[in-house]
Amino acid sequence: KSEDIFVCVGNDDDVLSVFSGKNGIISGVSKDCILVDHTTASADLAKHLHKTLIDKKAYFIDAPVSGGQVGAENGVLSIMCGGERNIFNKAEQIMSAYGKNISLIGEVGSGQLAKMVNQICIAGLVQGLSEGINFGVNANLDMKKVLDVIQSGAAGSWQMINRGETMVQNKFNFGFAVDWMRKDLKIAMEEAKNNGSLLPVTELVDKYYAEVQEMNGNRWDTSSLIKRFR
Repeated sequence: KSEDIFVCVGNDDDVLSVFSGKNGIISGVSKDCILVDHTTASADLAKHLHKTLIDKKAYFIDAPVSGGQVGAENGVLSIMCGGERNIFNKAEQIMSAYGKNISLIGEVGSGQLAKMVNQICIAGLVQGLSEGINFGVNANLDMKKVLDVIQSGAAGSWQMINRGETMVQNKFNFGFAVDWMRKDLKIAMEEAKNNGSLLPVTELVDKYYAEVQEMNGNRWDTSSLIKRFR
């Protein structure tokens, strides 16, 4: 049986280098090998790699993840996949070692498109959470008590539960960096131009993240949006 290969790097260029560069994966891939890419990259790149691997009689699944560093460490990542059902079923057995919610969204490229939806939603959530926490601090509220009570209500979210208190404490060393978020948002905004979607909030939050970068917050985690208020 051929070995299956799982990749997770930084961006489109990194993926191309690993797959198509000198001595890249594609040059030596064996028949029936399944290649799973966990990188958050463009849907167009996923489709390109899929077509290239078909000629090698190998298979490709785009499978970006969500859940951050904590999700990876605890083996509970959400993994959104694009590919053929029978190939996905085989790869899922391995992904279940570090993923909890693993879903085949559709054909190759669908996983990346789903991740774009994920990042678009996160951008708005973190900005709203930043504004809310800043408001509460300025109103002299005990924000631990506030977050404890509202996180189980309609305002609750993963971001609030996992980042709310650390945002109050001015701590931003929890994994997914601002640089990577801006990379992801750029991919989403470029795709939005292709499919005619409007992303006014996402575009605004992307500019806010640019301000965080100007504060030397490139490696702070995404909850650092609140630093703009401090």
